[in-house]
Amino acid sequence: MDRSYLEDIETGLRSAIESRRLAPAIDEAARYALLGGGKRLRPILAIQSCVAAGGTAADAMPAAISLECIHAFSLVHDDLPALDDDDLRRGRPTVHRAFNESAAILAGDSLQCIAAEVALESPRNTSLILSEILSATRLMIDGQSYDTEGSFPPDMIEEESRLRLIHTLKTGALIRAACRCGALAAEADQPVIDHLDRFGTAVGLMFQIVDDVLDETQTTEHLGKTGGKDREAGKRTFPAIVGLEESRAEITRLAESARSELKTMSDDADPLRELIDFLAFRTN
Repeated sequence: MDRSYLEDIETGLRSAIESRRLAPAIDEAARYALLGGGKRLRPILAIQSCVAAGGTAADAMPAAISLECIHAFSLVHDDLPALDDDDLRRGRPTVHRAFNESAAILAGDSLQCIAAEVALESPRNTSLILSEILSATRLMIDGQSYDTEGSFPPDMIEEESRLRLIHTLKTGALIRAACRCGALAAEADQPVIDHLDRFGTAVGLMFQIVDDVLDETQTTEHLGKTGGKDREAGKRTFPAIVGLEESRAEITRLAESARSELKTMSDDADPLRELIDFLAFRTN
């Protein structure tokens, strides 16, 4: 994965949190959540999509930082006892374990607000970018609801269809939005936006299926989070529903689908092409 923008992303994230005067307890928990490492996949996708569409990293940086704030908020809340009930994230205690539940809830709420404020700093298509991020956040929350509450549309009875819905929303919506926001930041034409939209949709689902496979096959120490937890909790995962072999075959199909969306794009899209393989074959 192209890491050339990571230093700028980390600087932007630190600035986003330091420029706000949060209440001390919330501030400490929010910093712990936002600045504690991670792949920074969503901001990288936003920036690389923008560059592929003819823009610059600076054009996409506010959207990139905003998206990572939303991602951090979602992890803090997903880890809470009422939802996924996790004790470990990125090899260290989750926010509610490191602090307490109220600090975690309020830190997540604050990160969501900061995300909206930062998105408004986008130099182009500002309202469209903010709308994309807010819409993706709502869809992500819908996905968490389907995953947690298990109440689906009445016509959706197949387990695989239900799982695809969960993954497309809970994980995929924000990844898709990152690609769309990058295109919007570059003021790309509609065909380019559509290609990056479909690229992001394929990558988002692929990313989560890889996560499902890793949860089934890797140790807690290697993952930095509790391995095998989904299986033990009886959650819907691709290996549980279609098996490991078919899950890996679907990862290959989605990788090819994502790659096909970049065929008409210039060499500026090469980092996105390389990212597909990195995500498909990652081990944590």
